[in-house]
Amino acid sequence: MKIRLLAVGNRMPSWVTEGVAEYRKRLPRDFAFEVEEIAPGQRGKNADVPRAIALEAERLQARLKGDEHVVALEVAGKPWSTEQLAEHAAEWRLHGRDVALLVGGPDGLAPELSRSAHQRWSLSPLTLPHPLVRIVLAEQLYRAWTLMVGHPYHR
Repeated sequence: MKIRLLAVGNRMPSWVTEGVAEYRKRLPRDFAFEVEEIAPGQRGKNADVPRAIALEAERLQARLKGDEHVVALEVAGKPWSTEQLAEHAAEWRLHGRDVALLVGGPDGLAPELSRSAHQRWSLSPLTLPHPLVRIVLAEQLYRAWTLMVGHPYHR
């Protein structure tokens, strides 16, 4: 199974790239985690924010593969404990489908993209900076995998 994070935003600081890389290398091939950056829509003074969100949705949609299990990450999603994430990951793996995790831009995901997702997940009711989300996701996926295989990392 491959888990792809499709995240709006680019040019992450080196500490983000290094943090994600650390957890990626700990995961086995059959539970691979990849990050794909999606160019954000134009923002700034007098920006057309709805158009930027729509453009980001088009770019995200274009990167989706038809057979993936799609999970939208957003504050309004359902919160999962680490144990629940491990249960979901075991189900994803059992069904033999790759997974696409979607993170929108600064104004979130387009509503139609969120509605079309198979699941909606909230990492926290807090607003997290996008660079930090990448590291939290990588670590939690690693932790979920360790739970699935009985590794002592999660105690």
